[in-house]
Amino acid sequence: MKKILVIGACGQIGSELTPALRNVYGTDNVVAADCVYPLKGELAESGPSCKVDATNAQDIADAVKKYNIDAIYNLAAILSAKAEANPMLGWNVGVGAVLNCLEVSREMGCSLFTPSSIGAFGPDTPHDMTPQDTIQRPKTIYGVTKVTGELLSDYYFKRFGVDTRSVRFPGLISNVTLPGGGTTDYAVEIFYAAVKGEKFVCPIAKGTYMDMMYMPDALKAAIDLMEADPAKLIHRNSFNITAMSFEPEMIYNEIKKYIPDFQMEYKYDELRQNIADSWPNQMDDHCAREEWGFNPKYDLTSMTIDMIEVLKKKLNRQ
Repeated sequence: MKKILVIGACGQIGSELTPALRNVYGTDNVVAADCVYPLKGELAESGPSCKVDATNAQDIADAVKKYNIDAIYNLAAILSAKAEANPMLGWNVGVGAVLNCLEVSREMGCSLFTPSSIGAFGPDTPHDMTPQDTIQRPKTIYGVTKVTGELLSDYYFKRFGVDTRSVRFPGLISNVTLPGGGTTDYAVEIFYAAVKGEKFVCPIAKGTYMDMMYMPDALKAAIDLMEADPAKLIHRNSFNITAMSFEPEMIYNEIKKYIPDFQMEYKYDELRQNIADSWPNQMDDHCAREEWGFNPKYDLTSMTIDMIEVLKKKLNRQ
């Protein structure tokens, strides 16, 4: 990769992946693009930026041409709970943006990364050690768009030779970006409540396991996969990856080791709970480890320590 376009640069992943890419490839070689424009803060100040509506193929093509782009990270998405509230928007962004990026990549010779999700699985999928290759029958529009994106990306690779690559992200936990309507967002919200000294009302029922990952590991995975030797990739769209699997009581008890007075009660959200129940308890990610060396650094303990330390500074709660 020489010149990179990050679509959805202001989102949960993009706001952190863009600076990470600039650290690796140089500030002038990574273009931050979003439908919200002009960009503000570090994204605007640390490198080039432009307006791109991912549902408009011409916007993408214009940016690729203007900046001589050879790799696209398509991070445009409507997360699971929000997509259920507006299925048509979820489809238009979740599938329309992918197809637009694929067509532009085919026409202009770009490689393409489009993240998938644990949401690509459904209630008929094996929940424990979910295989890399298994039944995918999601019951949410978010999941349907992710499966569609995986199939389209594989098709464009096999039919047209487009270098498409993807991972199935688990729930992502960040100390930078606030949650944006995902089912796993409770695992971010709980840290903010704890550091602020507030009681946390958990929308996910006790005993509900889901795969999770700390954002630094997610960023490294996205970059590492795009740098991987294509000759070693048996799979492409998409790789299971995970760093930890836990249920609410586990993360609560881990936080209490460092904030003993922290309290939590349960008041589950039916929509989010139904979505969570349809997802894997834990994915088998051996293919990613074997084919391109995926190896996450953070587990629940080390992530909790870092999250609390960073948020205390961020929220002035020392």
